[in-house]
Amino acid sequence: MQPTSPTAEQILHQVRQLYEHYPFPPQPIATLPPPGWNWRWSWPQAHAFCTGIHPGKRKVRILDAGCGSGVGTEYIAHQNPDAEIWAFDLSRKALEIAQARCQASQAPPVQFRELNVYDIDQLPGEFDFINCVGMIHHLPDPVAGLQALAGKLAPGGILHLFVYGELGRHEIRLMQKAIRLLVTGSEQQPLASVEQLQTGLKIGRSLFQVLPADNPIQQQERRRWASENVDDECFADMYLHPQEINYTIDTLFELIRASGLQFLRFSNPQFWQLERVLGKDESLLAQALQLPEQQRYRLIELLDPVVAHYELFLGKPPLPHQDWRSVEAIEAAVAHLSPCLGLWPSQSIFNYAYEALSLGEAAFAFLQQVDGIRTVAEIQASLPLALSPEELGQLVQQQVLLLEPRE
Repeated sequence: MQPTSPTAEQILHQVRQLYEHYPFPPQPIATLPPPGWNWRWSWPQAHAFCTGIHPGKRKVRILDAGCGSGVGTEYIAHQNPDAEIWAFDLSRKALEIAQARCQASQAPPVQFRELNVYDIDQLPGEFDFINCVGMIHHLPDPVAGLQALAGKLAPGGILHLFVYGELGRHEIRLMQKAIRLLVTGSEQQPLASVEQLQTGLKIGRSLFQVLPADNPIQQQERRRWASENVDDECFADMYLHPQEINYTIDTLFELIRASGLQFLRFSNPQFWQLERVLGKDESLLAQALQLPEQQRYRLIELLDPVVAHYELFLGKPPLPHQDWRSVEAIEAAVAHLSPCLGLWPSQSIFNYAYEALSLGEAAFAFLQQVDGIRTVAEIQASLPLALSPEELGQLVQQQVLLLEPRE
């Protein structure tokens, strides 16, 4: 007999149950702010990445949708201290940890709520920036979930989305089915009770103990996931989850179109460059470049099938855009320093993407004067040695220097 498909309410209950017993992510609570940064959670950096424009110093509202145990929420709060920040999750246990985490590191205030995304209208107002990492693919109706988020996104707002990729999770799906088969007798039957989850964890651990070293599932686990799956919470999230939808480029863009939002950029654009996979053959590269944008992305994932997740930005029109090709436009813009720099102030720094950069003396002197108030031209006039247009353009391209058009 085929197992009956669970209802939406049953799926939400099973997802909540998983995270009540295995709150995720399991990172320990610390009394210091989180080290480093994730630029995707910095409103000014993310806005500049998507539009080319620093958004200025206006007050914004940020929502962490499906915040779990608050690892991302804590980063968001510390990276956007002047924003009004909200977060929600359907797991009460995860929310308790998230609140304790933010309190321990003295993060700026966060308004936490226990609810699922389908009830998001309970939150007041709209949000300029929504972070949604690891939630949409666990919903019974992802389209309705993303549409609900889109309805709370303010015009001109951006949404950071993270969903699973099918091709890079092939071995994970095989192990999920094997565990289900051993626990429930059916690879299609989710682990619906706490007892089944506990049994599944034990069986899954045992399988990785006995599978041969050259087994593809074993190899993939050791190569990509084993270091994080030491924690039971991570292992359960990966292999025991009752609800999971994996995407390809084609189904991902179907989801985006159904949401009514606009695709802006992948947050790892280097991976999605055709030159990376076809650069050694100019003829093939030229042919591939004739494909529409979506099909270019599809070709890349077919040729390099390692994508375990997609991370991207969506936006709600009208959205501004500036490519800063004009020297006059650059000089007239208000200069802001990237909030996501490593080892600053120094001539040897990391930019927002953790790329090592060496600054010349003139560039270093210029950046030290950037205050978010004066224009590029005003700063240039205050220095004994002005930067060349090429040097300014390079700082903008590397997103070390973020620019805000002066009204």
